[in-house]
This record gives sequence, structure tokens and C-alpha cells, in this order.
Amino acid sequence: MEFLPASNLQLILGGILALVAALIAWAVKWLNWEGAIAAFILGAVVFGLGGLSWAVVLLTFFVTSSALSKLFKRSKSNPEKFYAKGSRRDAGQVFANGGIAGLFVVAHVFFPDSWLPWVGFVAAFAAANADTWATELGALSRKAPRLISTGKQVEGGTSGGVTLVGTLAALAGSALVVGVAWWFWPGDLPPVQWMQILVLALAGLLGSLVDSWLGATVQAIYYCPTCKKETEKTPTHHCGTPTTFLRGWEWLDNDWVNILCTGSGAILAVLVLELVQIF
Repeated sequence: MEFLPASNLQLILGGILALVAALIAWAVKWLNWEGAIAAFILGAVVFGLGGLSWAVVLLTFFVTSSALSKLFKRSKSNPEKFYAKGSRRDAGQVFANGGIAGLFVVAHVFFPDSWLPWVGFVAAFAAANADTWATELGALSRKAPRLISTGKQVEGGTSGGVTLVGTLAALAGSALVVGVAWWFWPGDLPPVQWMQILVLALAGLLGSLVDSWLGATVQAIYYCPTCKKETEKTPTHHCGTPTTFLRGWEWLDNDWVNILCTGSGAILAVLVLELVQIF
């Protein structure tokens, strides 16, 4: 195993850039303080150990997903009451969306000649972006969503509900991350091929569908007796009423679902590309 030492300059610059990015995100209210600290840690790992190509992929996800959350906040105010958290990300959301990708950056340090860390990293953020775009833009659909597990029509914002608009948005969000990764493809890897791009984009989409499936089947769902609505929020609903556990696995909250979303996208991409021997 060949170890790839990161230069001191790269580590210092990575830390500085991560700090600046985290402070800006906090200032524009994309992150709360806990989220800003988590973003600094994740950014320092990606910037300092990965370098430019890895950092740009991270920024593509973070900037576009955060901007969408703010841009359409008013348009989706009612569905948002269902979600566990709002548009201002906390530490749990930062690590849930970027933690798997961060592990692949660390793996790159220990296996610098392998293509696996880069592919897993890109696919993880492709899945995270697909899920976020599906949530933000899918809420604008004029047609009511349907549960991915049963096809039953449900209220907008219901966990596991999907729409055509949301699915297309998920594919677009995944494709954007993969397109940026293609443009900044690391020079020490074999040249990129169209099959790699296709697999990565579809892996991101399928990761977001795994998120929806978990939301429809086993994610923890609560009930607000005052609003008489199901919700992901606990211990209290947006109205201030304590919520009661309704169904699902009580430990499987939205952060865990996001971890499984990004992890499934990464694993799928690695397995498919390994099986077809693209690299």
C-alpha cells in the first residue's frame, strides 16, 4: 500500500479555504454554527487531502443544494413543515450528506493509485445532490406525489413521496455533480469514458430513490395531535406540540436515511464499474 502524503501547503490552504467557505455559508444562513463547524471539518479534509478536483465537486453540491433550499423556501413552506429540519443545515445534515464522501477522500490518501476512492466520492455527492434537488424542486410539482413503495397518492412533503418533476430534478442534480467531476477529472486516473459518466449519474439517481424508499417504508415517522399530520419532526412539531412515534424504525431518522442514500450511490457505482471493468 502506497501512502500519499499531503503537502503542508495543501493542508494549510485547504484549512483556510474550508474556514472561509464555512464562515460565508454561516453568514448567508445556509448553516447554523454547528453546521459551520462540521462544514469546516469536512471541507478541510476534502480540500487538504483531496485537492482541487475533490473540492470543486464538494462545492458544487453544497452551493447548488443550499441555494435551492433558500430560493424555493417560500414556495414549499407547507411541505417543509413535514421535514425533520429546515433549510439551514446543522452538523448532522452536513455529515449525513458529506460524511461518506469524506471517508473516500481519506481512502484516497492510503490508496492513491486506485480509482475507487474518486468514483465513490463523486457518486456519494451525486446521490446527495440528487436527493436534495428532488426534495427542493419536486415540492413545486403541480401533481400530488405518490409513495414510491405503493403508488398511493399522498400529501406534498410526505416522506417517500415521488413525482415526475422530482425524479427529473434528481437526475439533473446527479448529472451536474458528475459533469463537474468529468471536467475536473484527476489527471492521475485513466481518461474518463462516457460509460463512467452514465454509471455515476445513474448511481446518484438510484441513491436518491433508495432515500425515498426508506422514507416510505422504515424511516421513523411521528404524529402531531394538534395539526393531525404525520411528520419527521421530533420531539415537537412546528406548532410546538410534542409529537408521538407512529411507525418505522425509531433510530432511523432523516440523517441516517441520507447516509444510506449517499452510501448506496457510492457502493452501486463502485460495484458496477468494477464488474464491467471500465477502469
